[in-house]
Amino acid sequence: MTETAKLLSLATAVPPYVLPQDEVAEKACGVFAHRLPEFERLAQVFETAGIERRYGVRPIGWYLQQRGWPERTAAYTDGAVDLFVEAAGAALTSAGLKGEDIDVVVTVSSTGISTPSLEARVAETIRFRPDLKRVPVFGLGCAGGVTGLAIASRLATSLPGSTVLLVVVEICTLAFRLDKLTKANLVATALFGDGAAACILKAGHEGFAEVTGTGEYMWPDTLDIMGWKVDVEGFGVIFDRAIPPFAEENLGAAFAAILETAGIERQQIDRILCHPGGAKVIAAVEHALAMPEGTLDHERRILREFGNMSAPTALFVLARALEAGLPQHTALLALGPGFTASCIFLAKAA
Repeated sequence: MTETAKLLSLATAVPPYVLPQDEVAEKACGVFAHRLPEFERLAQVFETAGIERRYGVRPIGWYLQQRGWPERTAAYTDGAVDLFVEAAGAALTSAGLKGEDIDVVVTVSSTGISTPSLEARVAETIRFRPDLKRVPVFGLGCAGGVTGLAIASRLATSLPGSTVLLVVVEICTLAFRLDKLTKANLVATALFGDGAAACILKAGHEGFAEVTGTGEYMWPDTLDIMGWKVDVEGFGVIFDRAIPPFAEENLGAAFAAILETAGIERQQIDRILCHPGGAKVIAAVEHALAMPEGTLDHERRILREFGNMSAPTALFVLARALEAGLPQHTALLALGPGFTASCIFLAKAA
């Protein structure tokens, strides 16, 4: 019988620069108000987003100057490496392990380009072994934390005895664009922050939770809902269709299909956790999954304190739920480009 993957540790990290929402809104007004006729109406997103502060790899003034690919890539590489080391180091310490104990590392990131990939850049600092198996993953967007955890769990079970490190790091603030006079760019400026999360998994080992199932659902003809557009100056965010109404209308059936595929009954789930893409997205998920308003309280707190960090944010929510006392059976859910719903099911270890 195949052993299930156990989570041995979970850690999070944010960069040093605080971006208070009121200050970001003030700076955005100075940059866009005189060039964007609809600014006053669109700027309400800074108040309705449910965010008090975020964190960035650069101080707020850095984002107020025109930046191209070389500068954005340097900021991504520097910031992502630092966050990788901090989050992975904390996860290793929590599990009582060292870098040389890791057999496989899964690195999830979609907000920058790095070749060699991030785990190679930190290998000497963390002291990974030369025979380390590396799995860098790009393009999953906001679903990356949940999908990455599912990938890491499958590797842990398919490679018996292997210790798997998952690191999810996103530098979303590099999507702030001075040249984009669009609603999507203003929404991104009001939502995005930077952060990282890391966890360690191993099959047949004691841990705080075990992975009991995973699932994904990708809707056809939805490539325009969310993603990146590659421009001369950097990534440009794509929000061509409103995500909250789409989620409210379609997520319920998709989640039911994921449950059926995983062989799990809805009534077995004590708590559903989700990636908090925004205040309206959280409300839409509650409605779509027939949860009372206010149920997703961990999500709202994480959004308020850190903003939308894309892929790591769902793992920040999981960490908050762990602090509060993880229920016996949990579903962790995220929506991402594709357009995709990704889910992983966890059972509290005895």
